[in-house]
Amino acid sequence: MSCQRFALLNEKGGTGKTTLTLNLGAYLAGQNKRVLMVDMDPQGHLGKSLGINVRRIPKTTFDLLLDARVELPQALIRSRIPNLDMVLSNKRLSDAVLNIGRHRDRHLKLRTKLGPLADYDFLLIDSPPSLGLLTVNILLAVSRVIIPVSCSFLALDGCAEVLKSLRMVRRHLGHTDLDVGFVVPTLYHDTALAREVVRRLAGYFNQKLGTTIPYDVSIDQAQSYGQTVFEFAPHSAGTEALSRLGEEVIRYAR
Repeated sequence: MSCQRFALLNEKGGTGKTTLTLNLGAYLAGQNKRVLMVDMDPQGHLGKSLGINVRRIPKTTFDLLLDARVELPQALIRSRIPNLDMVLSNKRLSDAVLNIGRHRDRHLKLRTKLGPLADYDFLLIDSPPSLGLLTVNILLAVSRVIIPVSCSFLALDGCAEVLKSLRMVRRHLGHTDLDVGFVVPTLYHDTALAREVVRRLAGYFNQKLGTTIPYDVSIDQAQSYGQTVFEFAPHSAGTEALSRLGEEVIRYAR
């Protein structure tokens, strides 16, 4: 199986992108899949969620994008979770757009540095909550997007903006294979509004609608302890839902 490349993207913040990236990566790795997670958000929350001091990382996504001498193996961090490798970020990544904006290949920096990824079954990229040069780099480096949508009315707007971005990249940058893989309702409370959001998503996306992830305080608690939810609360409702989503992604990739 060639590497399956997913970006987790929503142009609205607070939808659970980092939480999904981290725990989906951990689940896939636990199923003996070789996983690479790349943090393209300058907040660096992917590493922080595993208890890593991202300010002290020798090589980050900033270096990978901007230093011609830095190749992927030099930026890799082997996580404590078997089969799960990472390239992490910190606030330096905020300066990347200013530095690479002058380059002719500015849209292709990430895809070029990642290469074919023959050593991995899955690539998961945690994206910033805005459309810009970093996001365009991400979209040109993947073939599918996972859109987490918090179950609130305004979150639907963020989902619509992602679809516009995908159309733009397909039409103007020639990445015609780019498409939505899954839309995942997140932070679900059983309210009339949440049920209506899920109903609308199901009506529009049909079979691309992934497992709904409930609001589960154990997920937040796990991150505060630098753990995945599978380590912190293996029998919680959030863990069960994330496991189902992981199985859906594995089936999709077959």
